[in-house]
Amino acid sequence: MARVCLSFDNGPDPEVTPRVLDILDRHGAPALFFVLGHKLAMPGGLALAGHIRDAGHRLGNHSYSHEIPLGRDPRPDAVAQEIARTEALLDAVWDGPRWFRPFGGGGVLGPHLLSPSSVDYMQSHRYTCVLWNCVPGDWRDAEGWVARALGDADADPEAHLLVVLHDFLAEPMTHLDTFLQGLAERGHTLSEDLPPACLPIIDGRVGPDMTPYVSAPPTPE
Repeated sequence: MARVCLSFDNGPDPEVTPRVLDILDRHGAPALFFVLGHKLAMPGGLALAGHIRDAGHRLGNHSYSHEIPLGRDPRPDAVAQEIARTEALLDAVWDGPRWFRPFGGGGVLGPHLLSPSSVDYMQSHRYTCVLWNCVPGDWRDAEGWVARALGDADADPEAHLLVVLHDFLAEPMTHLDTFLQGLAERGHTLSEDLPPACLPIIDGRVGPDMTPYVSAPPTPE
């Protein structure tokens, strides 16, 4: 049956994230949490990230502001403001591998995700860039996302899915337990292993399929 890796974006949230952690614990489900720098900088943000770590989950960098995809960000210091700024906070609670998930704007894959300078930064700082292949849209449909995610798992018994959910959305996360129960009932396996096809950069090494996710360099005037 399908292998399913769980990821959560845009937290941590003081109300929703602890509930998500409780549900994951009941199911023995591992997850990778991609946190926002500006939420880490809030009172209690780093402590909550530490709680995620202590519960046995992994932490990744999902930019500081989550406002403009890096491939469209015109600021010359965008990488410093988005990746490095979050990294400086995250380093206080996470000493494992460095993971970065770009902001996609609705789960869309394309050259808007990354800039050439962001790729250079991930190479030099040995990041693994983590994309996705299952976006059930929990922010659009608080209940219906469960059926879509289960449908993706059911569609191919050989599938290796990396599911994007959001641990700051209270109502959609009330259905997380139903989703995990559904996976178990169908015989799907929860896995920590990330699908190789979702990793265009691994430990700073750029793979052959990087081009579709990187914007063209600016044209000199």
